[in-house]
Amino acid sequence: MSGAPRFEGVPHHALAGAEVPVKLFHSSASVVARAACLAILCAALFACKRHEAPAPAPRPVVAVAAQADGHASTSSLPGQIQSRYSTPLSFRINGKILERRVRLGDSVKAGQVVARLDPADVEKNNASARAQLDAAEHQLVYAKQQLDRDRAQAAENLIAPAQLEQTQNAYASALAQRNQAQQQAGLSSDQLRYATLSADHAGVITAEQADTGQNVTAGQAVYTLAWSGDIDVICDVPETALPAFAVGKEANVKLAGLPGKTFKARVRELSPAADAQSRTWRAKLTLEAPAPDVRLGMTADIAFASSDAEKGAFTVPSTALFHDNGHPAVWIVKQPGDALELRRVDVARYGERTVTIARGIAAGDRIVWQGVHTVSAGEKVRVVAPLHPEDFAS
Repeated sequence: MSGAPRFEGVPHHALAGAEVPVKLFHSSASVVARAACLAILCAALFACKRHEAPAPAPRPVVAVAAQADGHASTSSLPGQIQSRYSTPLSFRINGKILERRVRLGDSVKAGQVVARLDPADVEKNNASARAQLDAAEHQLVYAKQQLDRDRAQAAENLIAPAQLEQTQNAYASALAQRNQAQQQAGLSSDQLRYATLSADHAGVITAEQADTGQNVTAGQAVYTLAWSGDIDVICDVPETALPAFAVGKEANVKLAGLPGKTFKARVRELSPAADAQSRTWRAKLTLEAPAPDVRLGMTADIAFASSDAEKGAFTVPSTALFHDNGHPAVWIVKQPGDALELRRVDVARYGERTVTIARGIAAGDRIVWQGVHTVSAGEKVRVVAPLHPEDFAS
């Protein structure tokens, strides 16, 4: 047969029974191949099942339901007692201080003499001005008499009109010189009076800026006088407390030097601009009924109620605060599903360990207290209570 394989050198009778083993060989190989494929397929399926990661368990987070404070919290700021008005006392002329009659801390009355300059120079100037005034007045009297005579003679045509005009001019000049001398004499009298320094209001001397024997210029402070009357409490207000220091707001003032006493005060003035260095606003509060033992310079503790916006606010630990592109935010555990949501909030006040949130959350919202930097939006979590809630107290 042309299609049968040829085996040279092999007898034909030896090939007569070889056909059956060849067929058996091909059948066995096919079965082995199918079994191998099945084994490989099973192994692949098993490997796929083995690499499928199990679903992660929800992350446990410490979260607590928000509860409104229900009242305005109270804060305090340090301050100092000052007089409402305080002015420097200074001479209005140059000179050498001859005498100082009061000292630091002395009480003075309005019009009381507190210091004097050496009057020698101003007395000489005043005497010279008086002499010039006397001369000018005598000259004016003479000019007036001459004018009266010339007018009488001119009426009888005894003198020429030109002579009368000269007399009139001389009188006008004498009158002007007399007026000038009067002004100069008045100025010299004022300067003589200015050599004595008097208190323009009743008050207390709070500073001394010049000594006896010192040469001072006009306007140079010799004393600082704190006026009697209204007493202020001065404090520097941070930005977060500005709403509580609007003009007309009330506060309670305690003084370290007068323990057990509390004074009512009212804001009368708030600086319109912040200090460039401290970034605080200067506030002045007036004590409504200061006691006689309240002394200038005493340190004060000013207790004030927080703004009305904080009455419905929520206080959370500082560890709960997060930031969303620079804006304050907190993580909220949404219901149902316990997925996280980042929500922006408005902070009313920063405490030492707490934050007061004015807007952005509602009562019952579950707020994450810890681990705010390790979670992400949409993440499934499991809420757990804090082990030691007292650790988060303000």
